[in-house]
Amino acid sequence: MAAADSLALYLRSLDEHGRLPQDCDGRVLCEWQEDWVLLEDEDAELVSGKHRDPSVSAFTTVNKLADEGGLAHLFERWSALGEKPLCRLVTTGGVAAGDAHDVLAACEYFRKLRLSGAAVVVTDERREIVDMLRAAIARYHTAVAARWNGGATVPADEQRAEVARFMSMLRVDHSKPQRAYIEYAAPSMFAQPVLDRLAIAGAVVVVWEAVMRLFRARMRAKGPIPSAALPAVMAYRLGASPPTYTEIERELLRRIVTMSDIDLAIRTALAMPAGYEPVQRVPLTTRLAVKMNTGGCSDNAVERAEHLRMEYQDYWRERIGGDASARVEQKSFERRLLRINDEVNDSVSVAGGVLWRRLQQRMDDLPGDSLPAGMDADIALGGLCEWANRCKVWFGQRFDVDDVIARLRAEREATS
Repeated sequence: MAAADSLALYLRSLDEHGRLPQDCDGRVLCEWQEDWVLLEDEDAELVSGKHRDPSVSAFTTVNKLADEGGLAHLFERWSALGEKPLCRLVTTGGVAAGDAHDVLAACEYFRKLRLSGAAVVVTDERREIVDMLRAAIARYHTAVAARWNGGATVPADEQRAEVARFMSMLRVDHSKPQRAYIEYAAPSMFAQPVLDRLAIAGAVVVVWEAVMRLFRARMRAKGPIPSAALPAVMAYRLGASPPTYTEIERELLRRIVTMSDIDLAIRTALAMPAGYEPVQRVPLTTRLAVKMNTGGCSDNAVERAEHLRMEYQDYWRERIGGDASARVEQKSFERRLLRINDEVNDSVSVAGGVLWRRLQQRMDDLPGDSLPAGMDADIALGGLCEWANRCKVWFGQRFDVDDVIARLRAEREATS
């Protein structure tokens, strides 16, 4: 999302001919004060990024927005910086109807007052929601609570007015794509508008990858610095003076992405696209792997499933080699595995990733004494993987798996 914000700032900075003005000073400061900060001229916007997986509910309460959404920390930073920066929460979580949504409505109301030049005043209609956010901020940020309720207690009306001013500077962008989809959606959503402005066709994926590489480095504070990774020596010698503004600025350079950096990355990617193209996946071509890949399972899950399948085969090979009667026990256990698979699917085809997690859980829940001697839950899961490889278990809808394998092998031979 920081990379997307940088492209939005870059697009806004381009002139009518698609060129970046020499005096453009737009930049993004990563992992300082907040997750990232947008800077342009004398203006700044503090941004808190909060990813929430689908298994986690939307922000349903004011307390969740203040704590899990980071609004309490945003408020403290905004206040410490003289109430000057804009603030934004970027999240995938969504905001549910009720008190949490009322915070958004109040922010919109106070923002309109500020932009119209009117005084940001808390009316009776907005007092309750402002007080709820005020209480939540104090609950989840001890420094704010200490300032408000310390030796010189800040009157409630002043606290309320401060929170209202904060809300007038706050936006909540709660509709961003989930992590699982952003890799595929980002190029067209965020890089394509820039290429349209530059009147350049294609190469949208490599442009996005080039910008992302900048942020991967800067988010880890690994930008270029003169001393590279040399340690700081004698940093605490007696009489040492505090760091100067220049020294602080030099340190922050490691975390800054300028619009010139973005411009250079884009034009380099367009000139040498091969250097930024994603590494091609080499898919496994067993029936199990093809079914799991088609069902949406991760590469790691596929690799693990293949490994467990081999362990399951080895288990029964050793058992049957030393005891011919073990084959009867094998057949009985495999019928049980098929019944478990049917129960997990609930007679309805379940998406591959969800089915894989459900099957793992069911195997983990089986009592140890109900498994064949010497077998654990992982090897039992390998049995289901073996049945998938025999096309008795599916990770999604049925399809012609042999046709897909033949196509994948043909594609590999054509590119080798």
